[in-house]
Amino acid sequence: MSLALLAIAFLALLGAAYRIYGGWIARRFELDDARPTPAHEREDGVDYVPTRRGYLFAQHFSAIAAAGPIAGPILACQAFGWGPCLAWIAFGVVLIGSVHDFSALAASVRHGGLSIAEITRGALGARAGRAIMAFIWIALVYVIVAFADITAGTFVAGSDELRAGGVAFHAGGAVAAASVLYLGLSILLGLVERFLAPPLWLATLLFVPATFAVCWLGTEVSTWLVAGHASWAVLILAYCAVASLLPVWALLQPRGYLGGYVLYTALALGVFGVLAGGYEIRQPFFRTWDAGGLAGGLFPFLFVTIACGACSGFHGLVCSGTTSKQLDRESDCRAVGYGAMLCEGFVALIALVTIMIVAPEATAGLSPGTIYGNGVGGFLTLLLGEERRAIAVTFGAMAFSTFVFDTLDVSTRLGRYLLQELFGWRGRAGALAATLVTVAPAIYFVTASERGAWTKFWTLFGASNQLLAALTLLVLSVWLRRQRKGALFTLLPMLFVATLTVWALGTLTLGNLRAASGLGDPALWNGLAAAALIALAAYLFAVAWRGLRAPVGTN
Repeated sequence: MSLALLAIAFLALLGAAYRIYGGWIARRFELDDARPTPAHEREDGVDYVPTRRGYLFAQHFSAIAAAGPIAGPILACQAFGWGPCLAWIAFGVVLIGSVHDFSALAASVRHGGLSIAEITRGALGARAGRAIMAFIWIALVYVIVAFADITAGTFVAGSDELRAGGVAFHAGGAVAAASVLYLGLSILLGLVERFLAPPLWLATLLFVPATFAVCWLGTEVSTWLVAGHASWAVLILAYCAVASLLPVWALLQPRGYLGGYVLYTALALGVFGVLAGGYEIRQPFFRTWDAGGLAGGLFPFLFVTIACGACSGFHGLVCSGTTSKQLDRESDCRAVGYGAMLCEGFVALIALVTIMIVAPEATAGLSPGTIYGNGVGGFLTLLLGEERRAIAVTFGAMAFSTFVFDTLDVSTRLGRYLLQELFGWRGRAGALAATLVTVAPAIYFVTASERGAWTKFWTLFGASNQLLAALTLLVLSVWLRRQRKGALFTLLPMLFVATLTVWALGTLTLGNLRAASGLGDPALWNGLAAAALIALAAYLFAVAWRGLRAPVGTN
């Protein structure tokens, strides 16, 4: 099968899924635009802000589509081949990932914009609520550590292809400068939208081209922002702390909106490259059932390695942590919840394509970010010409960093929400304390670990992330049953994902604890974290099982 035919068939599948299965799920939730959403009921100008669907979709899409659906498929393809990866992305995103996101968003809207943790507290009791809060907080720390380390590495070294090409500018500095300028544009857009309120089309016409112009400008000022890996890691985490405390209109919304266009462009370039680039598939369809090492078995590690490209518990945190507080109408749940996850599946496909078109020997030793940046840069070079390849690859690398940035500060904001809910910390002082508690462990890990340590955390991040999705689906199933609604569409995906992720975490627990050489060995902490996640999940499954068996209508 040709690459173009594969992409067309995948797009057709996503379109049919949105129309048929997404519509069916929308009817299960009985969405009603006459019912006011939390954004209107609790509007405060900071967290609860009614937002137009298109603006919110871009923000939500850029928040959920980070490094996960890019790095995961590339890593999995290198281990198992592109065939199993494509099959899981297609199956997972339609029947599991999108169902999870849609359901989490709808449930949060019906609960006043509360988080999944608070919904769990209401459905399963206070102890279960505290247990899932602990689970989520551990998972968020892994997200922040892994993605901060990835981004810092990109800002230091940039793209391998740029360095090999002997460009006149600093490769890492160019990506760092372009990314920082992009954040500055986002703040400016937020101020313009807030105080001048221009038509959205006018703001888009001015700011979206400027977003792409900063890729060129980054190459011109590449020596302005040159720093070491540890320094960048701390600066990135400091940015996350500040960003999590700002009103959503000041950075989260405008950055998400512009980041959405970066995503759209990367997707469009991927489609163009697939259809007009004349590329051939050069990776094997299938490699092996066991790639070796601790996480080498296709079952269960294909699924947790691809992670967000097919299903992500982190998305439930975004849906119930920020997006539900901004939803203008209930009917927007389908486009923002189900539709954005389908688009993330396509992001995963384009990421997979960037390695499928490269010979196996040419990808040896390259990071997923480098492979993706080179691939997207190659697609853009088809339009700009070979003489502008350096700018094109800088865009690809900046796009990858942009996706990671979006997830980093959203994760920090979610950690802040979570701790404020858990401990009842109110006001600005409570918000500041919750932010510092969330960021502090991440600062310790990224400064105490060597560069590139994110690879040691990736599989555990993927497993904890997908087990969180299973727990979210479990809680939503209990809630749906108590609402006298059918819950098989959430229960069956939950059983599938839970089985694979508990299997993966059990393997990681035993392997890491056996390999640990002392208290300072990351393997020990990985093993202990995996064991803690299994224990918390076991407790939640036990409590939820009693809830599922109780007669309908029982509290």
